Amino acid sequence: MKKYIERRGYLDKLQLYRDEGIIKVVTGLRRSGKSTLLELFRYRLHESGIDPSQTQSYNFERPEDALNKLWSDLYFEIKSKLQVGKRNYVFLDEVQNIAEFEKLVDGLFVTPDVDVYITGSNANLLSSELATLLSGRYIEISILPFSFAEYLELRGIDTTNRYLNYEAFFFDYVNETSMPKGIELREKGFDVVYEYLEALYVTIIEKDITKRRRINDKRAFGNIVKFAASNIGSQLSPSSISKSLKADNQSIYYETVERYLEYLVESFVFYRVNRFDIKGKKQLATQEKYYIIDPGLLNILLGRTRRADRGHILENVVYLELLRRGCKVWTGTMRNVEIDFTVKNKTGDMEYYQVAWEISTPETEAREFGSLEKIKDNYPKFLLTTDSFPQSRDGIIHRNVFEWLMER
Repeated sequence: MKKYIERRGYLDKLQLYRDEGIIKVVTGLRRSGKSTLLELFRYRLHESGIDPSQTQSYNFERPEDALNKLWSDLYFEIKSKLQVGKRNYVFLDEVQNIAEFEKLVDGLFVTPDVDVYITGSNANLLSSELATLLSGRYIEISILPFSFAEYLELRGIDTTNRYLNYEAFFFDYVNETSMPKGIELREKGFDVVYEYLEALYVTIIEKDITKRRRINDKRAFGNIVKFAASNIGSQLSPSSISKSLKADNQSIYYETVERYLEYLVESFVFYRVNRFDIKGKKQLATQEKYYIIDPGLLNILLGRTRRADRGHILENVVYLELLRRGCKVWTGTMRNVEIDFTVKNKTGDMEYYQVAWEISTPETEAREFGSLEKIKDNYPKFLLTTDSFPQSRDGIIHRNVFEWLMER
């Protein structure tokens, strides 16, 4: 198995904004591939003729790069190594580990002939002073773990085989992990993958959330995480979660639930999806849905097979794929009708998506097609299922979801 594959879309986006006077901010879950992405891009620079002396790279999870260093120490250290009269490229990995990092980034940004690239494992990175200080001067690139297509490529699967059993590989994908290192470890057995995910989860929870946010009631926080994981793809609110936990003899206040959910979203463990009023063309502020960054983490949180909830798992995978394709995603609502995803694609056009595991009965067919049929505008409408022989009707495009996931 290859150690990694090129994240072509992400690399191309970095190349697009190279030397454009814009800071490149790569965000995403810990261990999702941010460091590897910068490493690959730096290698691309060297291949294009940039001398290695013109690039500097710091990983602030390494003690030798971060320990006892002030932002000003790093600033002057980096400046002392700049190649005068040449273009310089500076890569700052996990920059949020440096106190007042925004001053370091801003100082480098205003230095002539310096192109700055930074990564961070917390969405709060861009709601800090950095966003205010550098308003309009940065582009965020949010990186996700491997897609289903990338997963198969990493495993060396011949996807040109028309008889390929995508369903079996899909269950491997969601039962194991989409995390780069986890896929690399799969040849050592599921137990090794599980141990890796468990260690990763503990690191995220302990280092990125409970310690950083000074959460004392770890049991309550763990219950919130498990509740969200048990209800992916379902409408949730802090009050409904609080009431459900209270009914189970776990008293957690509404405000606490709201705060804990925010921490999970900030750390990219879950993605929050707002509702969209299709008729009124406006975003709604209640009853959001939550999707997990990697379905493999459900093994750690819930300890059960993914086949038990395959419909919501598939919906989760489709949501993440829409994000990879540059879409803005909401859940849709209209006159008590719920649409899984209302999407603005990267060209700015609207699309609607309904996701179901299969259409096995007339009732299922009527329900899944019926929701889309009630939308009377002319934007494209898609029904994605695992059915081998999809049947489009009434302008609704019915597609095999595995074929859709394999598209580049």
